[in-house]
Amino acid sequence: MTFFNRFLMAGLCLHLSAVAYAAPPPSAKAVAKAAPLSDAERYARRCQPRSPTRERNPQGTMLWGSRRDWDTEKVAPETRSVLVSVALSPVKPGDTAVKSLQLKGGSLEASPAGAKVTGLVLQGRSSEGKPVEVAICESEPAPQSPEMMWYRIEAWNPVAQEWENPCVAVDRVPSPRVLAVSGVWDLTGARKDSAEHFTFACENGAIAKCIDWGYKPWESRGGKPLTDVHQACTRMARADYCGNGRSHTYQDNSIDMYDPFGVLKRTPESAADWDPALSFEAAWGPDGAICLEHTRDGRALETILAECPNRFRKGGAVELGEGDRCSVQRTGGKPQTALLRNKSYGIPEGAAPPAKAPQR
Repeated sequence: MTFFNRFLMAGLCLHLSAVAYAAPPPSAKAVAKAAPLSDAERYARRCQPRSPTRERNPQGTMLWGSRRDWDTEKVAPETRSVLVSVALSPVKPGDTAVKSLQLKGGSLEASPAGAKVTGLVLQGRSSEGKPVEVAICESEPAPQSPEMMWYRIEAWNPVAQEWENPCVAVDRVPSPRVLAVSGVWDLTGARKDSAEHFTFACENGAIAKCIDWGYKPWESRGGKPLTDVHQACTRMARADYCGNGRSHTYQDNSIDMYDPFGVLKRTPESAADWDPALSFEAAWGPDGAICLEHTRDGRALETILAECPNRFRKGGAVELGEGDRCSVQRTGGKPQTALLRNKSYGIPEGAAPPAKAPQR
C-alpha cells in the first residue's frame, strides 16, 4: 500500500461500517431470576472463548468506543459509558507474582519483571461512577508499533451476569480490542492526567483511532509532545466543535486530516472517491474547534453558535493558507496556531440525522 493510500484509508476509516443488529437482550423476567454468583464462580467464567457479537450502537460518534449501558433496551446519552477508567492496582486473581502495574507508552508492564498482565482483574469505573471489574484476557503487539499493545478485555455485566466485551462491535471489527492510554476522559470529552488510573480505549472509538492514525500521546515531534495533538484529534474525529462532548457527525462521512508536525499530510491527489478540493471544515485545538467554515452534519453554523454561546464569533474570513479559510472563529483564539485541520465531504447520500440522546 502506498503512503498516500495508507493515510487516505486512515481518514476514510473514521465512519465506515454499518452497525449490525445484536441478539435480543435478556428479558427483565429472566434477569430477575438470575441468582448472584459467588466470586469464585464469576472469576472462573472470565476470558472464555466467545463468538463475535454485534451491537445496535452508533458508529462515528463514540469517544471511548464502549457501550453506553449494559441494558441494551435503554437509550443513553453519548456521554455515557460502561467503562471510562481503570485503576493501575491489580485487585483480583491472576498472576499472583504481580505486585504492581505501570503504563509505559502504549503498554502495561507488570512488576516484578516477567510477571504477566493477562488473567488479572482490575477495578474500573463507569461514567456514572459505578465500579466495574475488568479482566485482561489476551495481549498482542501492534504490528507497526512494537511499543504498543492491543488487549482483549472483558468486563462483568451485572445485568446479564456474564463477562462481556464492553466495546461496541461493528461488521468491520466484530471483536474489538483496546489500547491502554494514559489519562482519563470526562463526560465533556476533556482529558485529565492521572497517576492512578488509565483508559482502556476500544478500537472503534476516537481515543484509539487517533492513536492508530499516528497521534500517539506518549510520543513527541520536533520536541513537542503529541498529547495535546491526540486530544485535538479526538475532538476532530467526533466533530465536537464546542468541546462539550457532543458530536456533530454522520456515519460514513469522509474526511482529510492534516497537521503541521508531519504525522499526516493533506491529500493532494484525486481518486475515484476523493476530491482534494473538498470543503475545508475546521481547525482544531485540544478543547474543540478554533475556527469553523461548515459543519460536518450539515447544520447551520448558527446552531453551533447557539450551542456554545460566547465561544465563537462571526466576522471576516480568516485565511489559514493553502486554500483553508474560516468564517467563524473562536473568541480570543488564534486559528493559525491550530494543532490539526480537516476537510470533509458533505452529508452521505441517504444518511439519517444523528439520533438526539435524552438529556440526563
